[in-house]
Amino acid sequence: MGLRGKWVGDSRERGYRMFLDVKELAVRKIRIRKSYAPGTVDYRTGDFRQAEPLEVRATAELVEGQIRVTGELHTRLEMVCARCLEPVHEDISREFDLFYKPLATMTKEEEERLKLDEQVLLALPMKAICRSDCRGLCPQCGVNLNNEECRCESHAADPRMAPLARLKQDWFKKQ
Repeated sequence: MGLRGKWVGDSRERGYRMFLDVKELAVRKIRIRKSYAPGTVDYRTGDFRQAEPLEVRATAELVEGQIRVTGELHTRLEMVCARCLEPVHEDISREFDLFYKPLATMTKEEEERLKLDEQVLLALPMKAICRSDCRGLCPQCGVNLNNEECRCESHAADPRMAPLARLKQDWFKKQ
């Protein structure tokens, strides 16, 4: 009986489902090279856009009744700068080492799987910033301070806030 093990999960178009033949794995390791075009993988978020293909290189092998898949993934994403809202391109690379075992032998707690789209999400930076000296947007008028100076009226600062203003300036200098 030829058993097949589902590796990564479902997508909108069922475009990134992969099956591995356990009989073949019992004999030898299987090398996997897959490319998923932008739009194929559903990341279930609008926070970024996949700008280049998602490249996966992995090796699958049978280890003590479990399928072990080790490898790496790479793609390029377009995100939004957390300070100025301009587009930012981020290269995403991640190594992974996953174990899969027959569903019949798993408890409900063990049943959770880490899918390919989740691997990419885990590799994302907390916040994308276009450059370290990004000045962001003016809080009053919203102008991008990297491109132009705002014409907002400068408000007299409360002298009690001066120590905090100095801390803020020091912090931005370190960024």
